[in-house]
Amino acid sequence: MRVHKLTFAALVVAAGLSLTACQNDDDSAGQSDPSSTSSASSSSGGSGSGGSDQGGGKDSGEQGTAAGTGSNENGKIGKCRTDELEITAEDGTIGGDSEGTVAVTLKNGGGRDCTISGFAGVDLKTSEGALSAKRSGQPAEPHVLKDGESTYFGVNYPFNESGGSGVRVTGLVVTPPNETKSVTLDWPGDGTLPVTDGSGSPVKVGPIGGIGQGG
Repeated sequence: MRVHKLTFAALVVAAGLSLTACQNDDDSAGQSDPSSTSSASSSSGGSGSGGSDQGGGKDSGEQGTAAGTGSNENGKIGKCRTDELEITAEDGTIGGDSEGTVAVTLKNGGGRDCTISGFAGVDLKTSEGALSAKRSGQPAEPHVLKDGESTYFGVNYPFNESGGSGVRVTGLVVTPPNETKSVTLDWPGDGTLPVTDGSGSPVKVGPIGGIGQGG
């Protein structure tokens, strides 16, 4: 009986040790799984964060809106350029006027609407050198010059009633408002101006739109 009791006791102890070992193995396996899961989760979170920092859909959408706004600004009507305007001049003096008038026409031939306002630069070529016209006191109002339409301004000058030869006019130089490129035209007015006393230019230029009706 003693031998059987010892043998049984030994078996119980062995079984207990075996069970403990199995539990330890299970614990080790259980500990490895959370570690693996945490690592995968961290990796996934880092990838998501990196995508946001690199400018994902939200940032791209904002950039697209900015680009659209810039495009809209570029679509606004621009100013009339010298190369887009057909500029001509003709005598506009009416009988009984106290001074002569040259009417300058600016026709929009640029294939687009454009804005024009203010005063054109006007210089007369004379036998005494260039003579710059002074601006009149009339107000200048901005307006849109549609493609194919025309606008006008006037150049006023005194008649040569001195009885002398006066100053001979040989040409008219016109620079549209806010432009630097000029156009030289034949002078359609009287051939001479009175000699001035040097107190200033006797020639005056009116604002754009100051003469006649567009057509």
